[in-house]
Amino acid sequence: MIIGVPREIKDNENRVALTPAGVEELTSRGHQVLVETGAGIGSGIIDEEYEIAGAEIVSSSADLIGEADMIVKVKEPLPSEYELLRPGQILFTYLHLAAEPELTRALIENRVTAIAYETIQLADGSLPLLKPMSEVAGRMAVQVGAQFLEKTYGGRGVLLGGVPGVPPAEVVILGGGIVGSNAARIALGMGAHVTVIEKNPERLRYLSDIFHGNIMLVMSNRYNIERAVGYADLLIGAVLIPGARTPILVTEEMVMAMKPGSVIVDIDVDQGGCIETVDRRTTHSDPVYIKHDVVHYSVGNVAAAVPRTSTFALTNATLPYILQIAELGVRRAVLADESLAKGVNVIGGAVVHQAVAEALGYNYIPLEEMWIGQ
Repeated sequence: MIIGVPREIKDNENRVALTPAGVEELTSRGHQVLVETGAGIGSGIIDEEYEIAGAEIVSSSADLIGEADMIVKVKEPLPSEYELLRPGQILFTYLHLAAEPELTRALIENRVTAIAYETIQLADGSLPLLKPMSEVAGRMAVQVGAQFLEKTYGGRGVLLGGVPGVPPAEVVILGGGIVGSNAARIALGMGAHVTVIEKNPERLRYLSDIFHGNIMLVMSNRYNIERAVGYADLLIGAVLIPGARTPILVTEEMVMAMKPGSVIVDIDVDQGGCIETVDRRTTHSDPVYIKHDVVHYSVGNVAAAVPRTSTFALTNATLPYILQIAELGVRRAVLADESLAKGVNVIGGAVVHQAVAEALGYNYIPLEEMWIGQ
């Protein structure tokens, strides 16, 4: 199979989909890997490293995408890339289609086989390709929030951990999953007072065990959310429903009641966001806006701020699946692995992921029906 690794063009997206080690693993098995020139620079990987690993360096994304059987990316294609995709071509990347109607339409019209990292799901419900970036994003959320709490950036001028005689900041985290637990770990380590709001009682018990009672754990309901948002200095959105649009948990009225200069970091923005006033995605070059005197940070690719860490962590997780698809082809690979089957969002002009179909109003066609008679 010919695997293409284009340079990411999203604002300040410095990650790359494969490391030289990943390239070598593929080429050693007889596959051809095309890497767009400069694709790895943001992660500290030069073209020569890819060449030594066996890749062919291609000068343009159009040439690369035009030749490759499978495109491996980090973030979803942008409009300038839509027309380059062709029928039957495999696209393997983070897609978050529930919040991307135009991209979904382009994938359908171009009859692309689109496999989303974020909806590949193991039997235990875990999301193995989302997990490494969720770990990074959760830790980054606190780091970013601490920065924008500084008065220079429009914040309240609160030090997250306080000092002796002065209380620490109140950090409220919506969701106790991978993002939320990693955010809690960093916030607690910085000395903040941490509240995690979670709807799953078993997850609350797990968090109680690992944090030894050092954070406040609260059952998710409107009353508790409204109360916690009211005292938060830093509010972190960390809610995920695989493939679906994130539900709104924090209303505009709740945000209006927050303390002036408090900070919202919504990690859910790729799936639509769980906070009503997060009504736009921001970028690393223009990361925040202020609404109701509250600083809003809604960068969709927060992990791109630490691209070297993120790139290597992502390749560690994605490479086994890339190899599986390259070795077997999509149909055989998916039939052999139920978790990979859940990653298929669009194929042959049809939406085959139920949550995506429901979010965007498409007719849902089960994947197995697409292959009847083949």
